Amino acid sequence: MKENLSRDSFATKWGFRLACIGSAVGMGNIWMFPYRLGQLGGAAFLIPYILCVLLLGHTGLIGEMTLGRSMESGTLGAFGKATELRGKGKTPGTLLAVIPVLGGLALAIGYSVVVAWILKYLVGSLTGSVLAAESSGAYFGATASHFGAVGWHLLGLGITFTVMILGIQSGIEKLNKFMIPLFYALFLILAVRVFTLDGSAAGYRYLLIPDWSYLLKPQTWVYALGQSFFSLSLAGTGTVVYGSYLKKDQDLPMSARTIALFDTLAALLSAFVIMPAVFAYGLDPASGPPLMFITMPEVFKQMPGGNVFIIIFFVAVLFAALTSLVNLFETPVEALQTFFGMGRGKAVAIVAVIGTVVGVCIEGIVSGWMDFCSIYLCPLGALMAAIMLFWVCGTKFARKHAEEGAAKPLGKWFEPAGKYVFCGVTLLVLILGIAWGGIG
Repeated sequence: MKENLSRDSFATKWGFRLACIGSAVGMGNIWMFPYRLGQLGGAAFLIPYILCVLLLGHTGLIGEMTLGRSMESGTLGAFGKATELRGKGKTPGTLLAVIPVLGGLALAIGYSVVVAWILKYLVGSLTGSVLAAESSGAYFGATASHFGAVGWHLLGLGITFTVMILGIQSGIEKLNKFMIPLFYALFLILAVRVFTLDGSAAGYRYLLIPDWSYLLKPQTWVYALGQSFFSLSLAGTGTVVYGSYLKKDQDLPMSARTIALFDTLAALLSAFVIMPAVFAYGLDPASGPPLMFITMPEVFKQMPGGNVFIIIFFVAVLFAALTSLVNLFETPVEALQTFFGMGRGKAVAIVAVIGTVVGVCIEGIVSGWMDFCSIYLCPLGALMAAIMLFWVCGTKFARKHAEEGAAKPLGKWFEPAGKYVFCGVTLLVLILGIAWGGIG
């Protein structure tokens, strides 16, 4: 493994935090979170989701950022250095790291397909073709079919990789500083508009009054954990990489709290835009993956001023999606730079070719692809990263490097929460997901 000596870094504290918020706030919050709510009892799904974020997500964020920063490397290099610390050499850790790196690449490829849909819908919103379509279902079906959005797919990847070639400070940090504040502003505008709709109260009741029977279903808890990991970008990949670009004087616990808070706010904000709007027009909140692309256009067709608000909606969604996609593709790019000592341009080019070829081939099956990634690959990668930090490197190492640059020391909860609760619950849910068929 060759070390890349010209490692870029984030220029500012908030540049890093906004980049991490951007990686977390994405289609997991806007596309997947609302339709999971619709399928799994509304407020009933919120309860395990928020518990997972509070009890596990916060610890996982600190852990992944700590692993990356302490090793000054992304997943591939960090895992190798962790096993080297135990006297086992880098090879075992490097080989294990291939699993989350490939998992992160798979998730990025699936995500790029959804970005293609968003781009097509945004342009269609500007031209009026989305609202003019007789059937929103037929419009989406044509978009989501095999080779139904190839041009938009290539455009989305082109934008993403252009930003990545510019590097951390000039590309990724600037992108997030611009897009993330605008995302929140645009969704707040939508939330105010939806609040004024007749009939929206039913949607708020759905979000605030639980159907307790769903809490007895293992699938609710499996999906809640998978969703929290996916939405917080916990997969042993992107957060580790972004942590590796972080300076030693940054406060990791405070950054983790900030990221978890804004990510959860984004998920709730999207839910409080989409669900009340769906109920206001008597549409199906449990319509699943098509919720954003079929149900919401039907909402905008009926909403006064819908031709304006649909543009605001898809601009905000695009901002969230692009910032996440950049983070997801950063993992394999950084891995190629670390392992082979490649320049950034060459690493981006290789990942771009792989992402384009595979992405075009899976355009018609992306929903199942994304389910597999979020329910299995994200928790598996997060578990592997936690094991590397808390078990292989050890809790003393974890605390020392997590507290470096922090305003105050972590509480006594940190070691048991990371070593036993985080690892134990993640492993349990992975087993339950396999045993009970978490997908489907």
